[in-house]
Amino acid sequence: MMKLISVNVGQPREIPWRGQMVRTSVYKTPVAGRVYARRLNLDGDAQADLAAHGGEHRAVMVYQAESYQYWRDALDRKDFVYGQFGENLTVEGMADDEVCIGDRFRIGSAVFEVTQPRVTCWRVGISTGVPEMPALLVTHKRPGFYFRVISEGDVGAGDVIEKIADGNVQMNVAEIDGLLYLRDHPQDKLQKALTISALSEGWKVSFRNLLDAAAQGRTTGNAGLSAPGKNIAWTGFRPFVVQRTRMECEGVRSFELSAQGGAPIPAFLPGQHIAVRVRPSNGGAPMIRLYSLCGPPDGSFLRIAVKREVGGQGSMYMHDHMSSGDMLEVSAPRGNFTLSGNKGPLVLLSAGVGVTPLLAMLQQVAHEDPGRAIWWIHSCRNKTYEAFREEVRCLGMRLAAFHRAVIYSSPDETDFCGIDYDIKGHLNEQVLRTIQLPLDSECYLCGPPGYIDTITVAIKNIGIAADKIKYELFGNSLLPLADGGKSVHLPAEDTGQGPLVTFSRSKISFRWNSRFGSILEAAEACDVPVQWSCRMGVCHRCETNIIDGKVTYSPNPLDAPADGNVLICCSVPVSAVDLDL
Repeated sequence: MMKLISVNVGQPREIPWRGQMVRTSVYKTPVAGRVYARRLNLDGDAQADLAAHGGEHRAVMVYQAESYQYWRDALDRKDFVYGQFGENLTVEGMADDEVCIGDRFRIGSAVFEVTQPRVTCWRVGISTGVPEMPALLVTHKRPGFYFRVISEGDVGAGDVIEKIADGNVQMNVAEIDGLLYLRDHPQDKLQKALTISALSEGWKVSFRNLLDAAAQGRTTGNAGLSAPGKNIAWTGFRPFVVQRTRMECEGVRSFELSAQGGAPIPAFLPGQHIAVRVRPSNGGAPMIRLYSLCGPPDGSFLRIAVKREVGGQGSMYMHDHMSSGDMLEVSAPRGNFTLSGNKGPLVLLSAGVGVTPLLAMLQQVAHEDPGRAIWWIHSCRNKTYEAFREEVRCLGMRLAAFHRAVIYSSPDETDFCGIDYDIKGHLNEQVLRTIQLPLDSECYLCGPPGYIDTITVAIKNIGIAADKIKYELFGNSLLPLADGGKSVHLPAEDTGQGPLVTFSRSKISFRWNSRFGSILEAAEACDVPVQWSCRMGVCHRCETNIIDGKVTYSPNPLDAPADGNVLICCSVPVSAVDLDL
């Protein structure tokens, strides 16, 4: 007989962790009496991280008393108490390898539906005191699962659990969990899982991405967990020759690069970038910098545009010393800031030299889909600082539905409104409303953090959905102001004697110190913005391009990253490494 053993709730709270305070509600405490189950959670309970937990399909977390006993035996732990695995309902029975997605149960006066396995998360490692627990839950096939509340009602310890309906497809929780997180992703099972009506949309998106990757011949990595991308054409660096260079506007110089010996260049995706390694002629240390590609993706050459930065050693050397015939080293194109396969209205928004990846996107549309409706919205100081001005105008003339809005913040007396530019001032929500963008548009943004922050909010406010917005920022920021405004820096006590580690996007290098347990820990010590969730090689949220070098894993990831990528949460360098961070 299935039975409810304990009802557990908790509120978000701040706890010390790794020298900082973190907010979590993973700690759940058993409560006496009956508790009302509402659409989004139990009374008295709340989720701290609504991006990973909570919502209609993740309203109530369930874990089994039998799994508690399993972990007590397996880990020789006698101190586990109900609620410690972050569950709201501790149950007797309802094993993960028996309960299926879509099954419905009556508990007390409420009715629940199984929607998905637990989202693997580092917090369960904190609450249990076992950092490896996010990986163990998957490999031991005991993840637990979420309920959706079909009919609100009250529940209490001791309630009998009655199964009242089967899901439309019989795939159990452990099977669905392993289908995403483990190495094998059989296409027939992915297709079967997508027919489960109760499965939450997030999991369906992951399974669709895995199927799309298989259809496109991508054989490495886990497209269900990391952003799908094109296979890396080569590892490390290859020699390229500067064929042509020219000033595109004040402070911005372009460089056309061809492979040494005339070797063909694999086509890249518009929006991708390359790493460039320059070896100064005076014998100085090599410099690695990342630049978006801004030429046509036809395989004849690679073009980058370099803004001269005051005090920027790399950009100043490129401007002052690189000319036609000079050689530099180039990584394969990489990055996921690329156009989707959709054909609806497209909005390309840029500020300053952020025009570069969007120019490549504009070139692709002009070549492949000239009838597509495009809004080109570019902000800069004035005509003197408008890079690729004439090239954009020529491309626009080839497009049947090209809408241009150029904003000058400081036009001078030679700039004419309606001819050189369209709007004086700065782009904001009010200006965007006057442009009247279609609300089903896909929006791609590139610029400095302040610009991305402001315009992303403005686009959402005018009614465009968040999942229609993609952006890329200058420098190293994975999310707008994700690091609280801290500047990237070398690690404190920079006394390492190990391999050289370079975070190319952040423009810092240091010797590896064994006090770091992983590359992720080293990045955090440098205040380099990084994304992560499990810290144990499960979720792939930390997956990062490795430009050059080798790493080793401990623990080994449950599913390997794509070729050319590493999971920084569980890897350390075994040679000099350059990372796209």
